[in-house]
Amino acid sequence: MTEIIDARSLEWLRQAPLNDLMAQAAVLRDEGFGRVVTHSRKVFIPLTHLCRDVCHYCTFAQTPKRLPQAYLSADEILAVARQGRDAGCREVLFTLGDRPERRYEAARVALRELGHESTLSYLYAMSKRVLEEIGLLPHLNPGVLSDEEFLKLREVAPSMGLMLESSAARLCERGGPHYGSPDKNPAVRLSSIRAAGEARVPLTSGILIGIGETREERLQSLIELGRLHAVHGHIQEVIVQNFVPKPGTKMRAAPVPSFEDLLWTVAAARIVLGSRMSIQVPPNLNDGRLRELVAAGLNDWGGVSPVTPDHVNPESPWPHLEHLENETREAGGTLVQRLTVYPAYVRNLDTWIDPRLRPYVLRHADSDGFAREDAWCAGRDVEPPPAPRRQSVVASPYSLRSLAHKAQDGDELEELEIAELFRARGDDQLRIEQAADELRIATCGDEVTYVVNRNINYTNVCTYKCTFCAFSKGKSAEDLRGQPYVVDLDEIGRRAREAWERGATEVCMQGGIHPAFTGSTYLEICRAVKAAAPEMHLHAFSPLEVSQGARTLGLTIERFLRELQTVGLGSLPGTAAEILDDDVRARLCPDKIRTQQWLDVVATAHRVGLPTTSTIMFGHLEGVESWARHLLRLRRLQQRTGGITEFVPLPFVHMEAPLYRRGGARPGPTLREVLLMHAVARLVLHPFITRIQVSWTKAGPTVAARALAAGANDLGGTLMNESISRAAGAAHGQEFPPQRMHALIRSLGRQPRQRTTLYGSVTPEHGALAWSPPALQPAFNRSARGYARGPLKQEVSVT
Repeated sequence: MTEIIDARSLEWLRQAPLNDLMAQAAVLRDEGFGRVVTHSRKVFIPLTHLCRDVCHYCTFAQTPKRLPQAYLSADEILAVARQGRDAGCREVLFTLGDRPERRYEAARVALRELGHESTLSYLYAMSKRVLEEIGLLPHLNPGVLSDEEFLKLREVAPSMGLMLESSAARLCERGGPHYGSPDKNPAVRLSSIRAAGEARVPLTSGILIGIGETREERLQSLIELGRLHAVHGHIQEVIVQNFVPKPGTKMRAAPVPSFEDLLWTVAAARIVLGSRMSIQVPPNLNDGRLRELVAAGLNDWGGVSPVTPDHVNPESPWPHLEHLENETREAGGTLVQRLTVYPAYVRNLDTWIDPRLRPYVLRHADSDGFAREDAWCAGRDVEPPPAPRRQSVVASPYSLRSLAHKAQDGDELEELEIAELFRARGDDQLRIEQAADELRIATCGDEVTYVVNRNINYTNVCTYKCTFCAFSKGKSAEDLRGQPYVVDLDEIGRRAREAWERGATEVCMQGGIHPAFTGSTYLEICRAVKAAAPEMHLHAFSPLEVSQGARTLGLTIERFLRELQTVGLGSLPGTAAEILDDDVRARLCPDKIRTQQWLDVVATAHRVGLPTTSTIMFGHLEGVESWARHLLRLRRLQQRTGGITEFVPLPFVHMEAPLYRRGGARPGPTLREVLLMHAVARLVLHPFITRIQVSWTKAGPTVAARALAAGANDLGGTLMNESISRAAGAAHGQEFPPQRMHALIRSLGRQPRQRTTLYGSVTPEHGALAWSPPALQPAFNRSARGYARGPLKQEVSVT
């Protein structure tokens, strides 16, 4: 069999002093989890207290005579689940006894009345209802299951649990705690744990200490779990639970394991199972000594409920989450909420989560697979939670300060180092934001810039099938908001002239890739703008549009860009980047230009003298490693060319995005991720890209202000009207005039400055126009309903 710990290490573990074991365990834990100590906010639902087993220490299992009803009703279950959802829970823990219908007629009768033949059938039905009607993620503890039963329940639960308790068969003999409990036979339980692995079920398991086993038997139990995990990779956590004697049980007078014994077992579990295994100890059974448990190598407190008691240990109340957070902080850790399924499994959904469950899991998950911290999301007009207070914490040997200092010195960080910055939480996150803001002050001072501009999205008809886009119209997007349209040349010119008269210095132009458009279309658009407003800066055409335009005319990228320059193009928006990681692009925008093509177009633009912005669209299906790759590619490009004027993080607005509507994406980045994207970008891109812009259209003004305090120094454009974010469901996007810009900036103690596209100054006379502009005239979009029939030569007057 696979050995997970060698004989020499095992012998050292048996003989070493406890302090040495704990020190080694803590080092291993830090290698795998850093400062993060997790918990799952859950609601606890005892489906039934009936059980066919008679464990001698258990008060959860009852006989039918002691229960008012054999099973909770559907209404009772859903009511408790709603309470949990309203209290911020993301997990519903169903606990129940093993197959009580095999022992009790009362169970069989109750199940028939509920319309089910078995407890597992009822469990499946109620898990499905909680999932679909309440939205919480079920975690199931139904006891021993077969391969087929795991596969069936996997359809409604992303994770399940089966405690090994002990691999010592002698505990099942007469006089032992498991005598008369067929489901506690170690061979049966290990076989079921193996079946969970074969069914690809993320599983919680663990051991119960102090029920008569020896330390050697505990080690053997841990080794058995480690062997199964080495084969299947499915054991997401191992619980070390200390026995607590309970009145009314046969073991009510049994001695409890000492706390030193618990510490030894926690450290042993960490050493045997390694740095990547999650080791959990229930906090409600050990209140008053939580810091020592962290020092022994644990990284998880398990499920903690703000709503329901621990029905297995009702005499031990859950600690308040604030208390748990403080205790964790004092132990040098950061308390982070996870889902019932652990981050490593969330990051590998295709392997571990049934396709029917993936949308539900993604709705709760952040970019690294943990639980979203709050209800805020990009695009919604929802006030974000207040900024956290900085707390004094024990210094961590894995502090991120050294990485921040390296970045502040202008040194390039490695991909894994950047990912670590993005994973910062709690006080570490605040330190990263502070370091970024210090660098912003040193590099840019207290000035915050903005440009008065207008977006003109000249068509929403697009031949590409980007799964994130709610703006473009094609045959598969009829049900999304807005109708397919094109804007003719006269209207483009009118809008540009109107924008100039209202104080704008820029029009930003992008659109879908209409099947009738060629490079000539883009040249004519430029001519129309410059004819109507000669002094207007034309900021237009993403690298995708440039690539398509050059191809349709049979020109090189460089030649086409020079043609565009000739007719007035002044700079390019660095959009269509999304994520510069082809593994992600293959799922996000499979028919779009690849990463290297995007980089080549932008580099060519710089070579011919056309500056560009740079962007990232984040918070959909990618992870922090992709963010790191993206930033490094931008840094290296800018180091070579120097043509990027600014970096603009674009939070994914999910509400109307097809990818999200089909259940394939997260609901955008979390607030923490938005702030870190601006802060980490400031650090990583230094000293080559020094302007970091926050998109108020997607983040909203309040979060924009928070980002300005985390390293950003530009608010982008006033946008007389905006279509792309609004089409995706954003509540923001209509005009943010200079008065509001100045008020927001001055509220932060910063200095506002209106700029041009290329960060020059605006004449006072022209700048004054934007402070009291005339009302916008109605915009006219020509219907493009004929796009489904062909090239629209008659309807698209811009060709």
